[in-house]
Amino acid sequence: MAAAAAAAAAGGPQPPQPELPASVLALDKAATAAHLKAALSRPDNRAGAEELQALLERVLSAERPLAAAAGGEEAAAAGGGGGGPGAAEEEALEWCKCLLAGGGGYDEFCAAVRAYDPAALCGLVWTANFVAYRCRTCGISPCMSLCAECFHQGDHTGHDFNMFRSQAGGACDCGDSNVMRESGFCKRHQLKSSSNIPCVPKDLLMMSEFVLPRFIFCLIQYLREGYNEPAADVPLEKDLNKVLQLLEPQISFLEDLTKMGGAMRSVLTQVLTNQQNYKDLTSGLGENACAKKSHEKYLIALKSSGLTYPEDKLVYGMQEPSAGTSTLAVQGFAGATGTLGQVDSSDEEDQDGSQGLGKRKRVKLSSGTKDQSIMDVLKHKSFLEELLFWTIKYEFPQKMVTFLLNMLPDQEYKVAFTKTFVQHYAFIMKTLKKSHESDTMSNRIVHISVQLFSNEELARQVTEECQLLDIMVTVLLYMMESCLIKSELQDEENSLHVVVNCGEALLKNNTYWPLVSDFINILSHQSVAKRFLEDHGLLVTWMNFVSFFQGMNLNKRELNEHVEFESQTYYAAFAAELEACAQPMWGLLSHCKVRETQEYTQNVVRYCLEALQDWFDAINFVDEPAPNQVTFHLPLHRYYAMFLSKAVKCQELDLDSVLPDQEMLMKLMIHPLQIQASLAEIHSNMWVRNGLQIKGQAMTYVQSHFCNSMIDPDIYLLQVCASRLDPDYFISSIFERFKVVDLLTMASQHQNTVLDAEHERSMLEGALTFLVILLSLRLHLGMSDDEILRAEMVAQLCMNDRTHSSLLDLIPENPNPKSGIIPGSYSFESVLSAVADFKAPVFEPGGSMQQGMYTPKAEVWDQEFDPVMVILRTVYRRDVQSAMDRYTAFLKQSGKFPGNPWPPYKKRTPLHPSYKGLMRLLHCKTLHIVLFTLLYKILMDHQNLSEHVLCMVLYLIELGLENSPGEESDEEASVVGPERCHDSWFPGSNLVSNMRHFINYVRVRVPETAPEVKRDSLASTSSDSLGSLQNSGTAQVFSLVAERRKKFQEIINRCSSEANQVVRPKTSSKWSAPGSVPQLTTAILEIKESILSLLIKLHHKLSGKQNSYYPPWLDDIEILIQPEIPKYSHGDGITAIERILLKAALQSRMNKRIIEEICRKVTPPVPPKKITTAEKKTLDKEERRQKARERQQKLLAEFASRQKSFMETAMDVDSPETDIPMEITTAEPQVSETVYDCVICGQSGPSSEDRPTGLVVLLQASSVLGQCRDSTEPKKLPITEEEQIYPWDTCAAVHDVRLSLLQRYFKDSSCLLAVSIGWEGGVYVQTCGHTLHIDCHKSYMESLRNDQVLQGFSVDKGEFTCPLCRQFANSVLPCYPGSNVENNLWKRASNKSIQDLIKDVEELQGRPGAFPSETNLSKEMESVMKDIKNTTQKKYRDYSKTPGSPDNDFLFMYSVARTNLELELVHRGGNLCSGGASTAGKRSCLNQLFHVLALHMRLYSIDSEYNPWRKLTQLIEEMNSQLGNEEQPEVPILYHDVTSLLLIQILMMPQPLHKDHFTCIVKVLFTLLYIQGLVALSVKCSEEDRSTWKHVGALRKNTCEAEKSYEVLLSFVISELSKGKLYHEEGTQEGAMVSPIAWSPESMEKYLQDFCLPFLRITSLLQHHLFGEDLPACQEEEEFAVLASCLGLLPTFYQTEHPFISASCLDWSVPAFDIISQWCFEINSFTEQHTEQGKALLIQESRWKLPHLLQLPENYNTIFQYYHRKTCSVCTKVPKDPAVCLVCGTFVCLKGLCCKQQSFCECVLHSQNCGAGTGIFLLINASVIIIIRGHRFCLWGSVYLDAHGEEDRDLRRGKPLYICKERYKVLEQQWISHTFDHINKRWGPHYNGL
Repeated sequence: MAAAAAAAAAGGPQPPQPELPASVLALDKAATAAHLKAALSRPDNRAGAEELQALLERVLSAERPLAAAAGGEEAAAAGGGGGGPGAAEEEALEWCKCLLAGGGGYDEFCAAVRAYDPAALCGLVWTANFVAYRCRTCGISPCMSLCAECFHQGDHTGHDFNMFRSQAGGACDCGDSNVMRESGFCKRHQLKSSSNIPCVPKDLLMMSEFVLPRFIFCLIQYLREGYNEPAADVPLEKDLNKVLQLLEPQISFLEDLTKMGGAMRSVLTQVLTNQQNYKDLTSGLGENACAKKSHEKYLIALKSSGLTYPEDKLVYGMQEPSAGTSTLAVQGFAGATGTLGQVDSSDEEDQDGSQGLGKRKRVKLSSGTKDQSIMDVLKHKSFLEELLFWTIKYEFPQKMVTFLLNMLPDQEYKVAFTKTFVQHYAFIMKTLKKSHESDTMSNRIVHISVQLFSNEELARQVTEECQLLDIMVTVLLYMMESCLIKSELQDEENSLHVVVNCGEALLKNNTYWPLVSDFINILSHQSVAKRFLEDHGLLVTWMNFVSFFQGMNLNKRELNEHVEFESQTYYAAFAAELEACAQPMWGLLSHCKVRETQEYTQNVVRYCLEALQDWFDAINFVDEPAPNQVTFHLPLHRYYAMFLSKAVKCQELDLDSVLPDQEMLMKLMIHPLQIQASLAEIHSNMWVRNGLQIKGQAMTYVQSHFCNSMIDPDIYLLQVCASRLDPDYFISSIFERFKVVDLLTMASQHQNTVLDAEHERSMLEGALTFLVILLSLRLHLGMSDDEILRAEMVAQLCMNDRTHSSLLDLIPENPNPKSGIIPGSYSFESVLSAVADFKAPVFEPGGSMQQGMYTPKAEVWDQEFDPVMVILRTVYRRDVQSAMDRYTAFLKQSGKFPGNPWPPYKKRTPLHPSYKGLMRLLHCKTLHIVLFTLLYKILMDHQNLSEHVLCMVLYLIELGLENSPGEESDEEASVVGPERCHDSWFPGSNLVSNMRHFINYVRVRVPETAPEVKRDSLASTSSDSLGSLQNSGTAQVFSLVAERRKKFQEIINRCSSEANQVVRPKTSSKWSAPGSVPQLTTAILEIKESILSLLIKLHHKLSGKQNSYYPPWLDDIEILIQPEIPKYSHGDGITAIERILLKAALQSRMNKRIIEEICRKVTPPVPPKKITTAEKKTLDKEERRQKARERQQKLLAEFASRQKSFMETAMDVDSPETDIPMEITTAEPQVSETVYDCVICGQSGPSSEDRPTGLVVLLQASSVLGQCRDSTEPKKLPITEEEQIYPWDTCAAVHDVRLSLLQRYFKDSSCLLAVSIGWEGGVYVQTCGHTLHIDCHKSYMESLRNDQVLQGFSVDKGEFTCPLCRQFANSVLPCYPGSNVENNLWKRASNKSIQDLIKDVEELQGRPGAFPSETNLSKEMESVMKDIKNTTQKKYRDYSKTPGSPDNDFLFMYSVARTNLELELVHRGGNLCSGGASTAGKRSCLNQLFHVLALHMRLYSIDSEYNPWRKLTQLIEEMNSQLGNEEQPEVPILYHDVTSLLLIQILMMPQPLHKDHFTCIVKVLFTLLYIQGLVALSVKCSEEDRSTWKHVGALRKNTCEAEKSYEVLLSFVISELSKGKLYHEEGTQEGAMVSPIAWSPESMEKYLQDFCLPFLRITSLLQHHLFGEDLPACQEEEEFAVLASCLGLLPTFYQTEHPFISASCLDWSVPAFDIISQWCFEINSFTEQHTEQGKALLIQESRWKLPHLLQLPENYNTIFQYYHRKTCSVCTKVPKDPAVCLVCGTFVCLKGLCCKQQSFCECVLHSQNCGAGTGIFLLINASVIIIIRGHRFCLWGSVYLDAHGEEDRDLRRGKPLYICKERYKVLEQQWISHTFDHINKRWGPHYNGL
C-alpha cells in the first residue's frame, strides 16, 4: 500500500489544484491529519494517498531551508518562504508529528507505540566519555559492554568486571546472547518478552508507513544539496557543519522515533531497506526539476569520490574475466617491479600531489582489476545505502551515527546495515585517509563496526555473502600502498623491496587503526578465521601485506657526526607492527590449537617461507648482512616462528616437515641475530651518535607489550636454527656478529679491526649473555602456559615489589583477547598467590602514601629466582642490578650466604624432543676453545675481562655438564694420546671429556710490540725449538672466522655453485684491517693447562689462598651419591667453581681422578712474577687503609663527645622551666637572658631591641574550629537527593548568630568585647621552632627573590622555607627581649589579699600603654601584626557596624590568641588529660605571639567606665540612673563570653605578667562563669524544679559556707531572675527549651562542671605557656578538679571521701549575693522587652565536639554514580570535572568556566568561603583528593583503594574501590593540624583556575 502511494507521488506533482492547499491550511493540522487517516483507512485509498502526497510535497519541499543555507541565492526561486529557514523546518516537523499521530496527540501516540515494544535487547547507544561497564565473566566477545543501569540491575558479584570511560562510544549489549551469557542479563532484559506483547494494530503505524519515506528522502535531498566538493585549499569542515546544524532537528526526530521501541523500528527498517521506494523517489527521472538537480549532485559526489556509478558508461565489468583470482595480482616483488604502474584513481593522485615527500619517492604497485571493483564501484539500491554514503561523506556526524546504531536491535535491519557497511568499506577507507579529523572519524567508525563485527553469526554471514575478508584485506593493502618507499636494507641501489614509510601521516597518526581493529575483531571468530586460513589466495595477499612492514624504519649507525634531527618515527613503526601484523597473527594462532588444524599451519608456513624467499631475493641477500644497519621489524620471520612454535606445541606436527633447507635456515638466522648484536652495541653506547631514539627502540623491543611479538619469536627462531645447523658454524657466527672474534686469543694483546677497545668488554659480555639466554630459555621449547606465566611473574617480582596492576601490565599477555590467559584470570591469581606475599599499604604519617605491594616469597628467592629471565625482560639495565641486590639482601637475611652472591644457576624445564639439537652447541669444539681461552685470559688477568664474563663462562660450562650427551666410557677415553690430537685442540666434541684434555702449546698472532714476541725470540735462539714444535703439530692455531667461512662454503657449494664467486671478494674486503695497524707476527705460547686445571687455579685466585680447593668427596664419599646439596645453590664464584668441579667428577671417573691429581701437586703461585709485586702493593694498601680507618674512628668519637656536651649546655639555656627557683633574699640575682641561635648566620645571642631575633612562623587563616559540631553523630557525605547538609549547627554558625543577636540590641563597641571571632578565618600561627635574626632573614629573602630557580612558593608574598629544616613559612615573629630571672620573680607567691590584687589589676590596666619607642623591635612587631591581619580576608576581621572602628582591631587581636589556644586544645584531643608539655609545647610560639598582641592591645585603652573588670569586682550604687540615658545599653555581664574576658584582661596588663595577678583574674572570672552556668541551668529547669530549688536553697542562705554552696546560689539566682520576665511566657515553647528529665544533684554538678571545663582548659593552657608550668596528667573524670587546683582556684587539691563539688572553687571578692543581684538586674531589664532573645542568649553551647571531615561511604561507586551525572546548582549543567568539598559537602565544578566569578573558578572561590583559603575536594571522575591552600594546590592522593590496596587515579582500571580508613584519618589529621604545607611536597600555583 505504501508503495502504491509512493508510486502515485513519483508520477510528478499533480496538476495544480489551488483550492486544496488553501483548504488544507485552513483546517488545523490535527484535523487534517485525522481526515487523511480516515481517507487512507478506506479500502480504496487512492484519493487519500494522492492528497497526502500533495501535502507532503508542499510541506517537505527541500528547496526552502537550503536556499537560505546557500546564502540566499535561490531565495527568490523559493518564493521567499516566510520566516527564517528555521521556521519552515519547524513547521515541517510539526506537520510530520501530527500526521504520524493521525490527528491524536503526539505524546499519546509515542506512549501507544511504546506499549508494543518487545524489549528483549537494551541497545542503548552512547558516545565518547560515557561511563559503561565490562564484565569479562559474562562476556563472550571481548568487546562486550553494558550501560550502568543494566549492569547494576544484573548480578555480577564476584565477577571480573570493570568500569570504563568509553573512548569511541558504544552500545549496551544486555539481552544479546551472541555477545554475552544470559546469566549476566539484567532484570528487564531477562524475560524473553516477545511472547506476551500483543500484535501491533494495523492503523496505529499506518500513517508512518506513508510519511516516513518522504521524510527520509527529504533528508537525503538536504544532504545532497548541502554537499560541495571542497576547494583545494579550503577545508570543508565549516560548510559541512553548517549543513549538519540545519539538519539537527530532523535527525533528532528520527532518533526519537528509534527510541519508541521495536514496533516503530520495524517500520523504519521497512522504509530504509525497501528498494522500490528508493528507486521511485530518487531516480531523478520525471519533470521535477528539484529532484533532477538533486540527483545530479549525487552523481557528482560519487564521481569526485573516485567511485563510479555502475550505470555510467565506465563499467569495469568488461575486463572482469581476465583477473581470475580475488587477490592482488602481485606475484612476488620480482614480478611487481616490471609493472610499477600508477593506480588510476583520482584519490591516489591528489594524495600524491598534496604531500610531495622530497627525495623519497612513493612507490605504487599495479593491481588486478577485480579488486578495482571492490575499490571503485558503488551502487545504492535503498535509502539505507545512500544514507550511509552521506554519513561517510560528511565524516560520520555523531547524530547520524547514533541514529544508525539505535536501529540495531532490529534484527532485519542489523543484517541489512552490516551488508551496506561492508559494501562501503573501501569508500570509508578513502574518506578516512583524506580526513583532517581522522581521530574523531576513527572513533566513530569503530563505534559502528564493533557493534557489527563482534557478533560471530553476523560476521560469518557477511563473510560468506559479501566477501568480507577479501574486501578487508584488499582495502588494507590499498591503504598501505599509498605510502610505500624503496627499502634501503642490504643493497641500497638494486633493492626491489618496498616498505611503508613510517614518517607518513597514515602511520604516524595511526590512521589505519579502525580497519586493522575490525580485521582483528572478525579474525577472533573461529568460523571466519578458518575461511581465511583455508583460502590460499588470501594468505598470499596477506603475506604480501605483511612484507610491506618487513625491514621498515631502518637505522643506520652514525659513525662521525651526531645526527642533527632525531626522528621519532620508531613509535609509529612499533605500533604498526604490533597492530597490523602481530595482533592478526595472534588472532589466527588462537584457532590453531588442536591437531585437526595442522593444515592451516602448513598453509601459513608455506606462504610465509615463499614471502621470505621473495624478500631475500628482493634485497639481494647472499650471506653477509650489511654492516652498521639494523631494523627491529621482521614480521615475516615472526609469523614463521610463531606458527612453528604452535605446530610443535599444540598440533603435534613434525618440526622437520615444516623447516626449509640448510641454506634458507642460514639466511633466516642472520637478521634476528643482527638485532641481538645491535642490542649489545646500543647498550655499549656504540650508537650514541644516533641520539636517544635508538635506545628507545632497543627498550621498546623488549618492553612487556611488545616482547612476546618481537624478541621472543626472534630468539625462538634462532634456537630453531641453532638446533638444525652445524654448531661450530653457529657459535662462530655469534662471535663474529658481536665483533669480538679478535679478542678470543691467548695473547695478552690483540688487534681488533672492527671494534674500539672501550667497547670490547661490554660486547663480549653481550655475546656470552646472549649465548646463555639462547641455551637456557625454554619459553617456546617445552614450557606449559602456566609455567611461562609463573616464570614471567617471578622475574618481574624479583626486580621490584609490584602492585597488582603494574604486574598485570608487565606480564606479557597474549595480545589477542581470546587467548585464555587474560589478566585477572583464574590462573593469574592462583600463580600470584603461589609466588608472592601481599604487603598491605602502610602509612607513615607525613610520609608518602604507599600502595599495596606484592613481594616474592622466600622459597621463590631460594628456588625460582632466574637471572636469565630477568635479563631478558629488563627494559632498564638497572633493574638487573636491583634484582641482584634484592637477592643478596634475601640471602643475608635468611643467613644462607653473607657475601656478594653471583647469579644462581637454575635448573631448566626439560627440552621438547624436537629441539634436542640445540644442546649440540654446548658440545662443539669451537665453544670449548672459546671457554678455554677466556678462562686462561681471566686467570692471566688480561685486560677487558670482567667478573660478569667469568660468571657467564662458568654458566655455560655448567649448562654443558647438565646436558651432556650420555656417559662416555672411561676406558676408551684413557687411550687418548698425543698422536690423536693432530689437527685440532680437542679430541672430541663432548665437554665432559674435553674438560680434562691438556693443551700444551698454542700458536698466536700478536702485534710485534706484544711481550710474548720478545720472550719467544729468546727461546727460539737458544735451540731451534720453534721448528721442531711446528713439525710436531702440537701448537694449535685457531681462527674462528676461517672455520665459519669454510662451513658456509661447504653448504653453499652443496646448494649452488655460482654463489661462491660472490662470497669471496665481498667478505675479504670487509674484514681487512685498516692500514695503520702494526704488523702481526706469530708467536708460540706454552700453556700446559686443561679446563679443569684452569678452574682449580681460578678457585685459588678468587679465594686469595694457595691450595684452597680440596675435593669434597675425599672427606665424604656420600656427596657423589646425592649430589643436590643446598650448600652449593647460593654463593659467589668460588661456590660456582666447586659446584662445577663436583658435577664434572660425577660425570666421569677420569675427571674425578684428574681433579685429585691436580690438587695433589702443590701448585706454585699461578700468575707470573710481576703480579706478586702488585699483590704486595695491594697488601700495603690494605694496611694503610686500615690505619686510616682507625684514625678516622678516633676523630669521629672525639667530635661526637664535643657535640654532646654542646647540646647539653644549649638545652639548659633554652628551657627556662628547669631553672631553680631563686631565693628572694639574694639581693641582685644574676640576670641570664634567653639565648637564641640564628639558623642563617649561626651566631647565638639574646634578642635585643636593635637586633631582634624572630621565630620562623607560618601564618594561615583557618576555619577548622568553625567546623566543630555539637552532635557526636558524624555528618555523612550526601549520596542521594534526600540527604542534604545544613551548616546551622556548626560552631561558626552558632557564634555568628549570637554576635548578630547581640548587635541588634546592644551597643556595638560593647558587643565586640563580649564575644570572640575567628571561628571562621581565624589566624593560626605555627612554627618549626627555629630562630633567626630579622636582618639575616631580610637578606635571605632578597637572595630568594633573585634566585631564578622555580620554587613551589611565592617570595613576593613573603613565603620562604626555613633555612634549616625546609619547613614552609611566611613570616617571622619577633622574640621579646626578656630574662629568665623575671620569670622566677613573677612566679613567686605574694601574700597580698585578693582585694589588693584586684585594685592592682585595675590600676595596671588603667595605665595608658606607653607607645613603644621607634626601635627595630617595635617596627618588626608592627610589621608582623600587619602580616597577621593580612593573612585572613577582610570579612573575617570586620564585624563592627561602624567600619574601621578600633574596636574591630581590638576584637581581632584577642581573638587571634583565642584561635591559637582553641586549636592547640583540639590538637591535644579536646581535653588536657594527657597533660605534660605537649608535642606542640617545644614548638609553640604562643608566648611570643602574646607579647606582640599585648603590645598592640595596650595601644587601645578601654575607658575605665566601660571596663568589664569594674562590673565584675565592684558594686555600683545607683543602678537605675545608668539605664535611662543611653540609647543602646551595654551587653549585660552575664551574656559575656568569659574566655574572651580572660584574654582581654590579660592582654591589657603590662607584660610580663605577675603570677598573682593572673590567678586573681582567673578567680574573679570563675565566679562569673559559675553564675552563668547556674542561670543557664535555671532556664533549662521546669517550673516545678525551679520552685523546689528556690526553697531548698533559701533555707540554707545564712549558713557560713553559703557563698560556696551551689544550692544556695541557685536559689538566689532563681529568686532574683523571677523578678523579671525571663521565666514567663513559657507556654508557647515548653518543649523546646526544657529538658524533660528531673535534675538530680549529681546531674546538676556534672552539668556545671561540663559548663566550666572549656574555660578551665583554655586558662590552664595559657598559664602553661605564659609561666612555663607543666600540665598534670589525669583521668577524664577528675580533669575539673586537677585543672582547678593547678590554676590556684582550690587551695590545695584535697583528696576527701565525699565527692568533689565545683562550688568549693569559688572565691568571692565582694559579697556574693549583692554582685549577683546586680548582674541579674541587667538581665531583667533586658528581658522586659525581649524575653525570647534574652533566654536564647543565656543558654550557651559550650561543649563542642572535635572537628571532623564528612564521613564517606564504604564503596566509591555510590559516590561516583550519584555525583558524576549530577547537575551543578549554579550553572545547571553536568560539570566536566565535578568535585565535592569534603568539609561541607558542597558540589562544585572544577575548572568550570561556567561558574567563574571575577576570574576565580568555583573551587578556589569555595576554598576561600568554606575554609578561609584551605579547600579539600574529592574529584569525582578521578577518585583523587586535591588540596587548595591559598594560591597553591596539590594532588594529595586517593583515600579509596581497590582490593589490592592500590589507588586508581582517573579511574583508568575501573575496578571497585573501597574506603581506606587509615588514609582518611591521615588526611583529616593533616587538615586539623594545619600541616598540609609541611607534609605534601608537590605544590604548584593554580592561578585561580581550579
